[in-house]
Order: sequence, then structure tokens, then C-alpha cells
Amino acid sequence: MASSLILFAPSPAAAHPFGDPQTVTVSADPQRDGVVHVRWKVGGTDDLTLLGVHLGVLPQDRVMLDGAVFFEPSDAVALGPSEQFARYLREQITVTSDGDACAGTVTPPSDLVAAGVTVDYACPGPIGTVAVGVRMLIDLNPAYQTLASGPNGERAVYGSGRYAHDWVLGDAPARSGTDIGRSAAVQIAAVVGGLVFVALAVLVLRRWRRRSAAV
Repeated sequence: MASSLILFAPSPAAAHPFGDPQTVTVSADPQRDGVVHVRWKVGGTDDLTLLGVHLGVLPQDRVMLDGAVFFEPSDAVALGPSEQFARYLREQITVTSDGDACAGTVTPPSDLVAAGVTVDYACPGPIGTVAVGVRMLIDLNPAYQTLASGPNGERAVYGSGRYAHDWVLGDAPARSGTDIGRSAAVQIAAVVGGLVFVALAVLVLRRWRRRSAAV
């Protein structure tokens, strides 16, 4: 049982990727050819605090000695317009069209918590299918995953080695809705399965602690 305690005990400044998932939305600009919008929204607000500390926007003492983090609205206000955050977004979210990288521009968010942040990617030419890479927060913990949505109801899950996905945004052969749905269902089921496993592990740990206290 001691080994189980080691597996699930919190570590200092440890990220916690098994809460509400972060999301991204991919879309083409209807008025500007070659422009792709990617909107990112955090899952748990304390992840913004952790990211702010990681990027040097917030002081290290925002993370307590036991690794606990408590989000404050001022954290999002400081992180949102910072150049460190804008650079991080452009590095962790990438868009390529026909093998050419698209340049990203970050629009400073008005409400990072409620609305997220949008990055506009200008591609060299007209867009059809674009490859969007998402690696947000995995430098905090590689277990973070991202639920993504795009045109025509398409869905995808980024994470666990699946950090790139092709999205049909323009004049390109549309993929089968059945294939898209099956792929998304498999990926989302994997995410849900992981969350259930963690919840069961926490439940077992709590019961073990209660029994130990009773003895």
C-alpha cells in the first residue's frame, strides 16, 4: 500500500492535468483569405496561476510549499497581456498550410478566464486543409490534454503523443462524417477513461486513510 501512496501523493509545484480540460476552437476567417483563428481556453483557473509562475509573470511564492495553488483574478489580468504569454502561445500552438508555417499574432484577451485568448495565423496562400499543433501546458505536465472543435462539427483530442491534427477549413475534400465522429469518440473515450481511473484511485486512497485513522 505504501507504493500507492507514493504514486498519488502531491509533489511541490506539481501541475494537475486531470481536472476540467482545456479547449481550442479552430476556424477560418470569413473575410480574410489565408487567416486561421485558434481560440484557447483554460480548463481550471489555477492552471493560469501555474503557467504565470512558470513563465515568470507571477512570483514563485504563488505556489505554496506543499504544491497548492490558489487562483486570484489578478493572475489572469497579469498573464493575459504579457509578452511571455503571447510568445508561449505562438510556440505551443502552431499552424501550417501546405507545409508552410503560418505567422501567429495574439490578440490581448479582455477576459482570459471567461473568453480565453485568440491567436490569428496568417498563412502564405489560400487555405484548404491546415495542420494545427497544440502542446499547451504539457511542459507543466505531459498528461495535459486539449479538447478541440472545428468547422462542420469536427472534434479532436490533443495529447499523449497526438499533438497535431489536420482541419479542413477551405476548398479541400471533406472527410467522412462517420470517420470524424468515430475518431473523436475514441479519443474522447480515452480522456474520460483516464479521468475515471484517477477518480477511483483518489477514492481508494481516501478509504485507506480513513481505515488507517480508525486503527
